Amino acid sequence: MYKRVFAACLAVFLFISVATAQKAEVTISLNEAFFDALLDSVFQNFGAPEFPIAQNALSEPPLVRGRNEHDNKILSWVASGPPAYAGGSDSFSGKSPVCSESVKILREINGVRTAVRFREGKIFVPLAFSGNYAPPFIGCVEFAGWAETNIDLEFDQNTQRLTGRAKVLNVNLNGSGGIGGTVIAKLIQNSIDKKLNPIEILSLDKVSFAFPVQKAGNLRMKAIRIRPEIGAGVVNIHIDYEFLKG
Repeated sequence: MYKRVFAACLAVFLFISVATAQKAEVTISLNEAFFDALLDSVFQNFGAPEFPIAQNALSEPPLVRGRNEHDNKILSWVASGPPAYAGGSDSFSGKSPVCSESVKILREINGVRTAVRFREGKIFVPLAFSGNYAPPFIGCVEFAGWAETNIDLEFDQNTQRLTGRAKVLNVNLNGSGGIGGTVIAKLIQNSIDKKLNPIEILSLDKVSFAFPVQKAGNLRMKAIRIRPEIGAGVVNIHIDYEFLKG
């Protein structure tokens, strides 16, 4: 009895709402604590994410002004690969068969935690990492530190998706005095571009749904637009809906 009365009241309410306003907005708020808990769960249940270093993307290495000359030299070596007479052999290139040439994202290193932070209308993501790579004639080089990264959000109307694009701003290497930071930043950015970017966050079809109205058919809430808004310590995702019958 109570269920029928509640269903009837809900149906009347819905029809009145649709008659007066065919569009509505739903806001999802995600704070920094949510992402901290999410990252804790990822690292506890799946281990540290690891990505191969995309060296082949360094075909034309940019020489960065103001950086240590050693950075540019290593970047050129990594990009150019072994000389022609080496024939690509590991014995000439200095590559070790046990060198994984990958970057592993860590939960924390030297007090810096991988996290998601919202500041001044931007998303900042400090990334703790370790890894290794094998530039020609040098052998396997291990590195560790943390990267200053930000994520730009964009809603693509053509693909109907809210996506993010991660960009490495700077790399701080442990105990290196800055030497090699430019190289590692480029390698990490290449890996992110190949394996992660663009990052799909929400698609309209996944937040659209329908529910039955008793003795009247179905009412569909169709998502038509997503608008992200970054505040202090929180991101608000506004989803615009239109109501459709059927």
